[in-house]
Amino acid sequence: MGGWRVRTCVMAIVAAMSATVAAQWPSYPTPGVPRLPDGKPNLTAPAPRTPDGKVDFSGIWNLTFGGGGGGGRGRGGPPAPTTTPDGIPLSQFFEVAGRGYALPLQPWAAELKKKRMADNSKDNPDVWCLPIGLMQYHNHPQPRQIVQTKNLILITYESNYGLRYIYTDGRPAPNNDPTPWWFGYSRGWFEGDTLVVETTNFLGDERAGWLDVNGSPYSDALKMTERFRRPDFGTLEIDITIDDAKAYTKPFTVRVNQRLMVDSEMIEFICNENERSTHHLEKPK
Repeated sequence: MGGWRVRTCVMAIVAAMSATVAAQWPSYPTPGVPRLPDGKPNLTAPAPRTPDGKVDFSGIWNLTFGGGGGGGRGRGGPPAPTTTPDGIPLSQFFEVAGRGYALPLQPWAAELKKKRMADNSKDNPDVWCLPIGLMQYHNHPQPRQIVQTKNLILITYESNYGLRYIYTDGRPAPNNDPTPWWFGYSRGWFEGDTLVVETTNFLGDERAGWLDVNGSPYSDALKMTERFRRPDFGTLEIDITIDDAKAYTKPFTVRVNQRLMVDSEMIEFICNENERSTHHLEKPK
């Protein structure tokens, strides 16, 4: 959602999610989770593996606030870090590279972002119940579920009920000038215990191309390379390289940190149901 709608939505979700989910949504123990003697999940146990020995990324994952995705200050603690120990910017929902990192924007892209911010992000796809872009999905406070099979990985995003396909059957990128995708076309492979995903063929017009709430743009030239790691049972680290020569003068890499949610479920989220806000706004051209 754009501008004040985005900010209001995010604050409401963060404040209300735990109470409303616990009170109104089914809770059932997640099977296959290692447990401590007191029954709590042992999230530092080794990452699970598939029958062929690959790391299994399946599970419901939520953003690690204060550790990259949400930013801000821990309650009563020091400011949250802005980079990983080795200097990779920690991505945030409102700014793709977080605080203190100057994006290498092409002049036209810098002007477009400035205009989007001046308009209070009213043209963000989230306002219009459209797919919000992979970086906004990565950083959204609502969770996402990964389902890993032998030749296909599905990611369902609670926000806007998004669905993403990652093909792991060795296919090449499409070369027949296909219709571009809101989610791009994703192909993945393993390099050791790291899942590498390359995504191209994005729909990159002004309406679709938003890396963050503040409107950092991307174009149809975007190639996004994600490196997923699961160092233990409860931790997901994703390094994302944005390579878009139309919009940026050089590629840049950011980190998203997520944490496993157990004994919980995804909530059905139908953005257009009883939607009463967009008729107050001028539609994007």
